[in-house]
Amino acid sequence: MALSETENGSSGDVADSIVQTCVLGDFSESSETRALLSSLLEVHGDTGTVESATQRFLVIMNRYQEQPHLLDPHLEWMLNMILEVVRSETSPPSLVHLAFKFLYIICKVRGYKIFMQLLPHEVADVQPVLDLLSKQDPIDSETWETRYMLLLWLSMTCLIPFDLYRLDGHLESDSGKAREPTMDRILAIAKSYLLVSGSPRDAASVLVSKFMTRPDVILKCLGGFLDWSLTTISQTNDQSMRNIMVLDGALQSLATLYKHGKRDDLLQYAPAILQCLEQKHLPESSQAMLRKLGVKLIQRLGLTFLKPRLAIWRYQRGSRSLAANLSMSQSTAVATAATPEVETQDMEEDYDIPEEVETVIEQLLLGLKDKETIVRWSAAKGIGRVTGRLPKELADEVVGSVLDCFSFQETDNAWHGGCLALAELGRRGLLLPSRLTDVVPLIVKSLTYDEKRGACSVGSNVRDAACYVCWSFARAYEPKELEPFVTQIASSLVITAVFDRNVNCRRAASAAFQENVGRQGTFPHGIDILTAADYYAVGNLNNCYLNISVYIASFPEYTKAMIDHLITMKINHWDGVIRELSTKALHNLTPQAPDYMATTVLPQLLPTAVGFDLHGRHGAILACAEITHALYKLGLQTNRTVVDIISSECVDALKNIHQTVRVRCDHFFLLFTVCCLIEKLSLSKMPFKNDPVISGWQWLIDDTIKSGVKDVSALSTLCEEYYQAELGKADSQMQDVLVSQYIEGLKSHQMLTRCGSALALGCLPGFMIQSKLKQVGLEDGTFTESRRDAVRAIAQVCGKVVVCAHGSPDSALCSENVSEVYAALLHSMNDYTTDSRGDVGAWVREAAMTSLMEVTLLVASSAPEILPVKCMMRCLAQQAAEKIDRYRAHAGNVFLRLLHSTEPAVPHIPQQEELLSIFPTTTSLNWNAPSQAFQYITQLLGLPQYQYHTLLGLTVSVGGITESTVHFSSQSLFDYLRGIQDASAALTPFGDTLLSIFRDNLRNDRYTAINMLLHTLFHLKTGVFCGLIQFPGEVRKKVLSQLLMLLCHTFPVIRKTTASQMYEMLLTYDDVIDPEVLDDVMTLLSDANCDLATVRPQRNQLCDWLGVPRPQAVTKVTRYNPCQQIYVLVSPCWTELNPLSLSSAEPGPGFLITCDCD
Repeated sequence: MALSETENGSSGDVADSIVQTCVLGDFSESSETRALLSSLLEVHGDTGTVESATQRFLVIMNRYQEQPHLLDPHLEWMLNMILEVVRSETSPPSLVHLAFKFLYIICKVRGYKIFMQLLPHEVADVQPVLDLLSKQDPIDSETWETRYMLLLWLSMTCLIPFDLYRLDGHLESDSGKAREPTMDRILAIAKSYLLVSGSPRDAASVLVSKFMTRPDVILKCLGGFLDWSLTTISQTNDQSMRNIMVLDGALQSLATLYKHGKRDDLLQYAPAILQCLEQKHLPESSQAMLRKLGVKLIQRLGLTFLKPRLAIWRYQRGSRSLAANLSMSQSTAVATAATPEVETQDMEEDYDIPEEVETVIEQLLLGLKDKETIVRWSAAKGIGRVTGRLPKELADEVVGSVLDCFSFQETDNAWHGGCLALAELGRRGLLLPSRLTDVVPLIVKSLTYDEKRGACSVGSNVRDAACYVCWSFARAYEPKELEPFVTQIASSLVITAVFDRNVNCRRAASAAFQENVGRQGTFPHGIDILTAADYYAVGNLNNCYLNISVYIASFPEYTKAMIDHLITMKINHWDGVIRELSTKALHNLTPQAPDYMATTVLPQLLPTAVGFDLHGRHGAILACAEITHALYKLGLQTNRTVVDIISSECVDALKNIHQTVRVRCDHFFLLFTVCCLIEKLSLSKMPFKNDPVISGWQWLIDDTIKSGVKDVSALSTLCEEYYQAELGKADSQMQDVLVSQYIEGLKSHQMLTRCGSALALGCLPGFMIQSKLKQVGLEDGTFTESRRDAVRAIAQVCGKVVVCAHGSPDSALCSENVSEVYAALLHSMNDYTTDSRGDVGAWVREAAMTSLMEVTLLVASSAPEILPVKCMMRCLAQQAAEKIDRYRAHAGNVFLRLLHSTEPAVPHIPQQEELLSIFPTTTSLNWNAPSQAFQYITQLLGLPQYQYHTLLGLTVSVGGITESTVHFSSQSLFDYLRGIQDASAALTPFGDTLLSIFRDNLRNDRYTAINMLLHTLFHLKTGVFCGLIQFPGEVRKKVLSQLLMLLCHTFPVIRKTTASQMYEMLLTYDDVIDPEVLDDVMTLLSDANCDLATVRPQRNQLCDWLGVPRPQAVTKVTRYNPCQQIYVLVSPCWTELNPLSLSSAEPGPGFLITCDCD
């Protein structure tokens, strides 16, 4: 069995493209970099230009973060150009700081250890650098790059081979004051910068390591500096940021000093420093960086206590030089690889182990259990370095102490630190082959380490580190040493590479497996497995579980190990996705070991399936279902039933699993799990027909349906297998019971019951709804979710009956009932229900569009003459013009699918030729993008059949709140209007359509664009009325009457605008009102009270003062549409905007009389 060539080819292409993208050949931007560095003199004065140049230089340099060695041939000329600016006496401070910033960017990319070696370190450079550094402000946050680079430069100048006192000359200055010696100045600068925050503190520690290791400085300053450091450490705590920075600088300087200093010079101070660290209790500090520096310093002290030597007892495999390895013969290589046992026993007796070493190792072992990775990693390296200088017996004791970390009483931190330490010991040849029998089982356990913590688990870092151990072992040992453990290591790495939840662990295991295949050559089928499970292939979890695992399991060396891992570790995993993938993987792996699955795995799972662990039960039940179904498929190939393959005890246990769930009333997702088991057992044709267990299964499925589970496919398979009296004919009794039960469920007051009943009706097989089609009337409900599921069920039911134009309406989709189906679906297209969750009616509209497409294509293929397509296409055009991207895209795709369909072709589409000219079959349109969609949609405005609905949808988009939707919909609409502004034949119908939309949606708040236009009209109307007030007589009386009515309008903004304009009107025309009441009128109009109940009495008072009759209350009539459950308000207040006669609004059937209003 092999993976498809397509999959392998695609993964290879991806790898090649990534390599071509990331791997650079040389420094291709050298000319641009030279131009940038040359322009520093011109750009330094302009802030904008400086930022632009700096950002461009950063972009160039950052490209080489992964391959900094490509900069090496160019570092010298870049450094010289920048230092030329720095050394120039005419360079202003801003230019010097800019030059050092560029210098720091180069140093950051290449690394300070390499780059600082290129800095000039002549005798003549000492004083200028020292003077320039003395002028800097240590706390200036804008120029820290300057101080960082100057400290590195000063550390290089300290390497001059002359005593520093020779640079002092005459210490008397011209003013007669004594100058400070150079040595003291450097020491003072180093101490001061060790106490500051930021990167200059790191550079100061480098300066200490270079400066304090000079012979002349050791004699005069080393003791004093160490006393200062110990005093600083002793007197400082880690309770404030300032103290943390001080401790960081002191510890870092000591660590670098003991790294680069000579043992003979520093040994005498080591016990005092170790004692100070013990008293400080750094492992108890809350700062990870301080704990890391403490571990680093302790390991350096340990190396100082021990003489530098290469352990003669260490395990050696070949040479570090590849050329030397290749030149050696195999016999020589084997001889070299052998562990020397008898060589120079005298050297073993030369070991002098101070008692402080025990404290050092104890602290390092404690560091392996630290809660931070950086501390554990530093401790692991320290264990490796210190162990390399110990005699064999003591080193073996250290290895034993490291192995104690692998106890299940320890935390995941200890396991991780232990793995890192073993990798370091193995890499250095300090883990002898005799210890592999103890180490390999622990590493195998670490590869699957997963400890549950609350709702998740920890251990991914342990598994990753265990992969690193396997990788290091591949490099450290000869194949013959690891040969006894190949099966364990190979199987464990394969399992981690395929089944680990964490992608980093899968890739680490794949890399370790590859290293072992390449260097050991003993892993079974290594090359074949690597081809399938390479770094990129294991990135997809589904691919690992469902495809790669099947291929690897085809090799018998790995089959049972993979199955056992899934059974013991994965089906009870805390992550439900892993449990489900594991059961599907077991289904796919069953053909590789059918007997093992039937006789061993299935009996092992059944007790877990009825146990008390919720996760274990879930995974075990699903696994039993998948394995049973897989065994059934295998039995078909050999003409055997599933009961012939598995034992009768297993059959009985599978049959009764549902009873434990039913009795315990477990979590509802277990109900769904048992439904999956019922589905698989039904598909496996278990011989349970007419068995009492079927009623139990049916009860559980019904209970699951009421719980709101969306997938009710178990009902369909149960009916197919156990409810057929004969092929294609239902058991009449069960048919009546189920159909009646689910129809009754549609009337329930529980939302979940309604949803489940609708889904159940849609899921029933065709023979179960035969002659019951009239009864399956999916009614509207008050719950949006139930309406959505009902609409989906309509399409499912239609898909399971015969389509025949002249068929029976009780058994087929025919001319008599197809109009009812389309009426229900089109009615659902107008569901705009909103609640606290937003436009939830969109769920119903989306389901209706999908169902319309499915039913239309179904009917078009069998009886196209009965299709009512016109209204459907118009409604789809409306939805394709609305504001929500997702639903607009869905409507547009359905619209084009029906328009372009050829098999079957959809007939009776209005203006189909014009539509095809707008949307040709080659159209590639992203409906989600407003910039693309609306320029096509607005073209439908030119088609009379689609104009109303398209414009109705556009009014929603134009009045939306999403900027991009409003912008592009408005732009496309205005572009269309500009195109027809000179064509009255097109403009007049457009205006009529717009007025129709106004009349039909006058009180519909959803069409905000219409409401905004109405508000604007009211503003204009008020201004016109105020202008007409200048004409006395009957005109003035009517105008005042209208204005006073607007003072009590429903919208506060119109009331405020009317009052404001009336106020200005009365100031302009003084003959409108009696001067005696003018002040009172003006006071009332200026009142900002917006409460309608308060405003109405004030308005009536104004009517009396102005001599205008008070407005009389009129009857407001509310029309009720029982089909759409929409109330339409009809009031005489709107007669001026709605010229329709109110005689049609007389009370009658279907009308409700409500309260009065003005």
